[in-house]
Amino acid sequence: MKNVLVLCTGNSCRSQLAEGYLKHFAQNTAKIYSAGIEVHGVNPRAIKVMAEDGIDISGQTSNNIEEYFDVPFDYVITVCDHAKESCPYFSTQAIKLHHNFPDPAKAVGTDEEIMAEFRNTRDLVKVYMEDFVNKNLKR
Repeated sequence: MKNVLVLCTGNSCRSQLAEGYLKHFAQNTAKIYSAGIEVHGVNPRAIKVMAEDGIDISGQTSNNIEEYFDVPFDYVITVCDHAKESCPYFSTQAIKLHHNFPDPAKAVGTDEEIMAEFRNTRDLVKVYMEDFVNKNLKR
């Protein structure tokens, strides 16, 4: 079974969305982890937009990358530029992939405008993660 890590700055939103979709699409073909350089807790709006798409991430936790230094990852996917640039000390032989998704946690405006940003990022993450699973885990 493959080990996949999704890495972001705070492990609160984008990496949580990615973890949820990877678990959904990969089923039992991989063990999915997510972590951050910092730990900010799972964003309630991330939980809400994933529930809108039928995926429950309310039980996921926000974890620091240091918790996983001993895990032999096959893939590490960074989902923000800051994580990619700030984590050179993470020693791994894993295949490293990167995609800088917009950070909906920085959205401003009305609640509906902010939720629209969360939905936009969710939809981008969904497409990317489904493609990743189809190309790398379903062989």
